[in-house]
Amino acid sequence: MDKELGLLLFMLLLLCHKGNTESQISCPYKCHCFTPPQVLCADERMVSLPRNMSRQVKEFIVMTSGLTYLFPDTLEESPQLTKLIFLNNALRSINSQAFEHLAKLQELEISGNPWLEHLFLGTFSKQGNLTILLLNFNRFKTVLPGMFDSLKQLETLQIKGNIISDLPTFLFANLHNLRVLDLSQNKLQGVNRETFSGLARLEILKMNSNLISGFTPDTFHNISQLIELHLEGNKISELTDNIFFMLTKLKVLNLRGNLLTTFSDKVFGFEASNLKELNLKGNRLIELPSLRSLTSLTDLFLSSNLLSNLPEDIFRNVTVLENLDLSENQLTSLPEMIFNDLLSIKAIHLHKNNLSKVDAKLFEDQMFIQQLYLSDNQLETLPPGLLDSFLIEHTVRLHGNPWRCDCRMWYLHDWVLRNRQDTEMLDRMLCENPGFLRGRPVVSIDADQLVCRMSKDKMQDLSSCSLQASSDTVTINCNVDQCFPLTVKVQFQENDGNIKEHILKNEPDHSQCSNETTIE
Repeated sequence: MDKELGLLLFMLLLLCHKGNTESQISCPYKCHCFTPPQVLCADERMVSLPRNMSRQVKEFIVMTSGLTYLFPDTLEESPQLTKLIFLNNALRSINSQAFEHLAKLQELEISGNPWLEHLFLGTFSKQGNLTILLLNFNRFKTVLPGMFDSLKQLETLQIKGNIISDLPTFLFANLHNLRVLDLSQNKLQGVNRETFSGLARLEILKMNSNLISGFTPDTFHNISQLIELHLEGNKISELTDNIFFMLTKLKVLNLRGNLLTTFSDKVFGFEASNLKELNLKGNRLIELPSLRSLTSLTDLFLSSNLLSNLPEDIFRNVTVLENLDLSENQLTSLPEMIFNDLLSIKAIHLHKNNLSKVDAKLFEDQMFIQQLYLSDNQLETLPPGLLDSFLIEHTVRLHGNPWRCDCRMWYLHDWVLRNRQDTEMLDRMLCENPGFLRGRPVVSIDADQLVCRMSKDKMQDLSSCSLQASSDTVTINCNVDQCFPLTVKVQFQENDGNIKEHILKNEPDHSQCSNETTIE
């Protein structure tokens, strides 16, 4: 039995050794073969591609190597490849016939080569089956006319992170199946109608971090099927009327990080009903036009601009809005009805503005809100009832305001104590006034510490108090302000000198009190 077991173990070891030997023979030197079709080579000392690679290999990835040139015969022994990636290498030049034998190629990436300055015309002439082409973070200064003419099946083209300053006319004319175009982080100074001619079925266009200064309505002519348009990180200072008029299927428009100060309400024309996300973060907007045509908008990002006020009807037609970011502006107040009918809203970000007051009915339609950020403003108190309309679990931020912890804090103090789990960073929600409470977290204050010291000119006028005596009953009648607490102490001194005291407190009606009550 022991001999049989030993023989079996020996045969298993022999088979394993044989399998490993075959794997080592088929896998190129200094490379990794995770599966027979996949080979990864990542060696800084590698200066040429391995030869005699197995015909089983379909996906070939070369990373962080010392490879500097691709010659006509470099890949001639691997015509079966469907995916080829050169990432973060030292390529300086690629022969125009380097990919001539790779007719089955579907995905090609040549990215992260800091010394690769151009590609020769005809480099992709045999890649009629290519669907993805990534040419990112090289040093391309120009792209030759006709470079992509043979790529009629191409769906994704990225040329971001280069130093391209202009594009040839009709460069994308034959790319009828293109869905994604990313020209971000270049130095493009302008585009014209002919540049994007033929992209009738384009779904995504990215041109962020360029130096584009302006557009005309013809810029996006003939790409009416566009779904996403990314123009972030440019130097766009103006938008021409009707520039997006033809983009009736556009769902995402990203203009983040440009130089816009304003734009007309005609920019979107009257056919922008499909737009769902509009990103204008990080511009220089001082005013907003009407958004009445954006009836399908769900996400609106307006943070990091220069907005100091907003029209009351700015969101009147945008009734399906779910996320609204107005943070990091210069807003000092908001119209009472500005959020009316936004019944689907989930998040309103108003932090890092200059809000000194808000209306009690500002959020009365936001029953299903999940995030409300009012932090880092100039709020001293909140009006009674402001936060009472929320029905579901929500997150509120109130820190970074100069809270006045006096009698006007009763509503907010009570709300915070009851909603500790919904209020973030409570330890940073501090009292600014009065002085003896400065720096104390609001939640650490006792309710009886929230008192107001009335100025002399606002003291209760008690001269109108009347005293009536009848038999053994004394009646004191005073007219008091419903917004100020009043404590009446009645003291009885007995014959032995002991004093019995009875106290009656008049509590203010919070719902009727204004935040404008003058106190010291």
